Amino acid sequence: MERRAFLTGSLAVTGGVALTGTTALPASATESGGPIRLVGGARATGHYTANRAPLQKEAFLRLPPGSIIPKGWLRTQLDLQLNGLNGRMPEVSDYLTADSGWAVPSGVGWEELPYWLRGFGDLGYVTGDAATLELTKTWMDRILATRQSDGFFGPTSLRTSLNGLPDFWPYMPVLDAMRTWYEYSADDRIIDTLTGWLKFLDGLPGTQFGQGWGSARVGDTIDTAYWLYNRTGDAFLLDLVRTVHANSADYTHTIPTWHNVNLAQGFREPAQYGVLAGDPSFLAATHRVYDTVMGTYGQFPGGGFAGDENVRFGFHDPRQGFETCGVVEFMHSHELLTRITGDSLWTDRCEELALNTLPAALDPQHKGTHYVTGANTVQLDNVPKSHGQFNNSFAMQAYMPGIHQYRCCPHNYGMGWPYYAEEMWLASTDGGLCASLYAESSVRAKVGPAGGTEVTVTEQTAYPFDDTVTLTLSTPRPVRFPLYLRVPGWCQDPSVRIGGRPVKAATSGGYLVLDRTWQHRDTVQLRLPMRTTVRTWGVNDDGVSVAHGPLTYSLQIEEDWQQFAGTADWPEYEVRPASPWNYALEVDARDPARSFTFEHTRAAAADPFTQTGTPVRMRAKGRRLIAWQVDDQNVTAPLQPGPARTGETVEQLTLIPAAAARLRVTAFPTVGSGSRATDWAAVSASFSGVDSPQALLMNATAQPTDSYDQSLPRFTWWDHTGTAEWVAYTFAEPVRVSAVSVYWYDDTGHGACRVPQSWVLEYLAPDGSWQPSGGDPGYGTAKGAFVRVAVTPVTTTALRVRVQLQPGVSGGLLTWRVEH
Repeated sequence: MERRAFLTGSLAVTGGVALTGTTALPASATESGGPIRLVGGARATGHYTANRAPLQKEAFLRLPPGSIIPKGWLRTQLDLQLNGLNGRMPEVSDYLTADSGWAVPSGVGWEELPYWLRGFGDLGYVTGDAATLELTKTWMDRILATRQSDGFFGPTSLRTSLNGLPDFWPYMPVLDAMRTWYEYSADDRIIDTLTGWLKFLDGLPGTQFGQGWGSARVGDTIDTAYWLYNRTGDAFLLDLVRTVHANSADYTHTIPTWHNVNLAQGFREPAQYGVLAGDPSFLAATHRVYDTVMGTYGQFPGGGFAGDENVRFGFHDPRQGFETCGVVEFMHSHELLTRITGDSLWTDRCEELALNTLPAALDPQHKGTHYVTGANTVQLDNVPKSHGQFNNSFAMQAYMPGIHQYRCCPHNYGMGWPYYAEEMWLASTDGGLCASLYAESSVRAKVGPAGGTEVTVTEQTAYPFDDTVTLTLSTPRPVRFPLYLRVPGWCQDPSVRIGGRPVKAATSGGYLVLDRTWQHRDTVQLRLPMRTTVRTWGVNDDGVSVAHGPLTYSLQIEEDWQQFAGTADWPEYEVRPASPWNYALEVDARDPARSFTFEHTRAAAADPFTQTGTPVRMRAKGRRLIAWQVDDQNVTAPLQPGPARTGETVEQLTLIPAAAARLRVTAFPTVGSGSRATDWAAVSASFSGVDSPQALLMNATAQPTDSYDQSLPRFTWWDHTGTAEWVAYTFAEPVRVSAVSVYWYDDTGHGACRVPQSWVLEYLAPDGSWQPSGGDPGYGTAKGAFVRVAVTPVTTTALRVRVQLQPGVSGGLLTWRVEH
């Protein structure tokens, strides 16, 4: 389905149900790391444009574009982007032609060009690439030339495309692009154009802000209104913010949407509005939305959540994907919240996404992207998944330019690394400087009292592959200012040296603070000792992930890259596994970190997000878990309750940073034994249509409320009706079975699935034949309850439920449990 039209119809989706309507928020949120308290308040100066009253003072400010020069591995990523899809997008995208509605108002235009331009322009600012800067100027000139007398600009069709009134959504990313262009070029046309556009919006009925995609993403418009207000002081802008907040999607009291990109952008809106309202409850609402979403659907490593379009009840396994648009929008939200709040918690979250998920959304040469990136994904192919494994049924996993296949993501991903580079260093509003995200770089900034002193700080580091950051200051004169150094949440024992001598730094929130008079060539050495940690994800069947410092590790799977289409310049790739992937880890329960050995490789860190380029790895031990398989469409099976029983031999395993792996297993089962261990099963069925039998594995411990419980994935034989069907569990090793319990799916009043006419339980005999279970089971077909069947105990490697469907209808199950 075309993304632009996705929400115009029902949110009921193949293979499950999208979470529709609103969801109330819990009363309290997880405590954050706490905001910073700036130390140089009495010396605060106006080196950079900050919030003016009545807006609340922010902690940090973005530096002007071009102030930060990224180097090392980050520069490599930006250079790849310059020569890759984002940098050369006009070669492949017919949305960026000179007759686009953004250049010729009578033409067609929507979000694609604005998405591309905001990343592309900032790519030029951080790299200084002349061709990129020139093309950015060309597009700015074209867009600005479309301005009308009433403030409207861009495609004429957008005036009436949203229920007869303007569609304000695609303007949000283009306003971002225009703002950074102004900050880079001081082009005064931008101020006039933004003022005219926001006055145009101010004249619309307030109810219009509750319509379309923009309703869930108005935080972007609020951000632009504040930006312009801080430069012009126009009071109408604050009234517009109040109107937009009052009429748009309500994240303050509910979760009004479960679309992943809407959430990634929209959850921050209460905190943004709180900058004007001055009420801390709005920031608390943003925390609550984040905690609610991540508390169930973000329970795997990488910083994202299970949003392979819409979040769906029950679909929170690590195999679920996170849309590439969602990745970069979530990063952007965390960056913005860092500046608003001064809470390093948000920076940690941005870093987690950037260093563990974003690189895997792109092929190693940045010539293609894919629609979704999963924490556990062992095949990336161009085959639609039709059993409801993902929210969309179109092919989403192969790497390609995907201009029309993926549409939004290829155009939007480009802001990820440039924005990250621009947020590495921030100005503090007390005349100081903050090292917020670490990578080799240099920064020019004004600091200190009065008119300020321009200093340059050079950062040398191999972070996140090493724990030491060295800063060297260049200043024309001694100058006093506070230097804030973020301490990541995983770091327990940071240390600082100045000029080679240990110093005891003050702490504020998640930062070390060095407030002193600085001299030319002063050096600061920050050490952030990294340790190995093992995290258990209880929501996802006690799967575990392994991290060292900020990097999550994946099993190293040999990758077979096959170009299936495209050209030499723009190849399209499928990636298939060429080595086993289905391992459970041997983990010492008393000291999990002891189970892993961290190593440096001989690779330089220049291009670290590839299997051959990664400078770090881990050694581990594990055993094959044969019953953990892919389904009939090569989608990784969900995790099952752990620890898992396996009789396979112990093997030495290599783990690499998840960002260096395109085929990934980052959430692992663990090996168990005795009564605590679980016998995993592979599941298959006589027919899989819109619903996958994998749902029975996902629901292994579920308690349905009734036979039409829409909060759980389901398995049905739809659209087979009146037929004989079966579903089977296959075990890697013989298991002794004494009883089973089934919970039938029945959607009477809603669809054409009913409990079966009859059924039997069969086991696989040693001769390979299926035999009926012994005893007098009494096979029931009751609705709304577990039907338990006790059988004569039998040892077998497979079980199946064989059913006869009622005439004219189909059937299915919510849960099938086996008692050993």
